Amino acid sequence: MEGFQPMPEKITEQDRRLLDALQDNCRLSNQDLAERVGMSTSACWRRVRALEEAGLIRRYAALLDVEKSGLGFQAIVHVMLTRHDHRHVDTFIAEIRRRSEVLDCYSTTGEADYHLRVVCRDLAAYNRFLEDFLFRLPGIANVRTNLVLKDIKQHSAVPVQAGQG
Repeated sequence: MEGFQPMPEKITEQDRRLLDALQDNCRLSNQDLAERVGMSTSACWRRVRALEEAGLIRRYAALLDVEKSGLGFQAIVHVMLTRHDHRHVDTFIAEIRRRSEVLDCYSTTGEADYHLRVVCRDLAAYNRFLEDFLFRLPGIANVRTNLVLKDIKQHSAVPVQAGQG
């Protein structure tokens, strides 16, 4: 295919500038993006397309203010399963992926098997999430909740280093 630029084995400095600019504002026009990183518009478009096709850019999103969107309750939830029966694990993962209250879910080492970041309208909504959903999943041994008192740092951009790959 003419003009196709395969993903290099390493991220270049130009890629880093593109990715940083897109993470800062993914609504930049191709022309504004090209100007910001010092590329021609056609080269910029091809490079962004190659980064998308290589899977480095997974998707574009708008980041909302949690409180202004009516979700003033945030918690970090630590979940332990009774045992690692694949049916329990598969069910847990599938059900967690369906719940909009769960913004993040990480499988981790240590005391808890999973760490969730959960947002709800208020404490009553969180209690409904626990009672009507989480506690009803098979294989749940223990759930521990840490309330988020204040956002100190919330950042979605991934630090990009040139030369990585």
